[in-house]
Amino acid sequence: MRAKGISYDTGFIRDGGISRQHFDPEVVGRELRIIRDDLHCTAVRIIGGDPERLDLAAAHAADLGLEVWFSPYPLELTADQILGLFTECAERAERLRQQRGADVVFVTGAELSLMNPGFLPGDSVEQRLDGLLGDRARMPERIAALSAGVDEFLRQAVNVVRERFGGPITYAAIPLERVDWSLFDIVSADLYRSAEVADQFADGVRALVQQGKPVSVTEFGSACFRGAGDLGARFMEIGEYDDRTGALLRLNGEYVRDEAGQARYLRELLEIFDAAGVDAAFVFLFALESHPHRPDGDPREDLDLASPSIVRVLEDRNGQTYPDLAWEPKAAFTALADYYGS
Repeated sequence: MRAKGISYDTGFIRDGGISRQHFDPEVVGRELRIIRDDLHCTAVRIIGGDPERLDLAAAHAADLGLEVWFSPYPLELTADQILGLFTECAERAERLRQQRGADVVFVTGAELSLMNPGFLPGDSVEQRLDGLLGDRARMPERIAALSAGVDEFLRQAVNVVRERFGGPITYAAIPLERVDWSLFDIVSADLYRSAEVADQFADGVRALVQQGKPVSVTEFGSACFRGAGDLGARFMEIGEYDDRTGALLRLNGEYVRDEAGQARYLRELLEIFDAAGVDAAFVFLFALESHPHRPDGDPREDLDLASPSIVRVLEDRNGQTYPDLAWEPKAAFTALADYYGS
């Protein structure tokens, strides 16, 4: 792979709340340096819903010489609100490109049909997904309808972004969305291997690459409980969530920690992407503050088990490996550093 990447969370915004409460510019810069120097990443996907935070983190990454994938992530927004977010972010991304000479790719949203209203029936991601998958007989019809809606919106979004941003653009699609890739410079997809598709997964990746444009895997990963990799993208279903904010409240049962399984999953998918000729890949993700590690007490309160992050976020102390930071690397951190470093 040309670009060895990871996603860096600046905070997801939903219903006025933000998932990352602590956003210290010094910590951001320190973590991005670790991403470059210790994980051996050459690219970082900066994700979140606050344009100012995205801009700050992207500037740190650019100054470190990382390729920046500027990735506003709309959640439960209307079409007009999404276009407004893209407008501001495209202007910021272009200033970064012009003033710092950075290599910047603009990601025109992610999984829009699931994460926002208007493309599928339902008031939440869960309702939209259940409605899409629940009636198998109507799935082809619903996939065609959602794809048409996504394409119609992306044509508007691409026009808005290209008027303001002069670098390459892409869109982080789910495989069910039939995107018109002629609109974009890079074909990008969020790809999770589940047990159901394991025997077809590598062939599917090769088929993407054979389309002729550079291919990026904008999101892949797994949580660190036993069996998480078999669930693919649905590993977060082990949680109970706040209906209004979407915040993870607790796990829905007791699960066995399996950091080695998470690390193995990442290595296996990276090997598949490399063999298929994928141009760029971004592990999802570095840290997720909203899913802290709580080893003591009720096992259902250890939210880190449902997190795809490669570090264990700590609530009341700093870690030992990096004593100035409130997290500790998981096995997946070491596995990724070894793979990218080699």
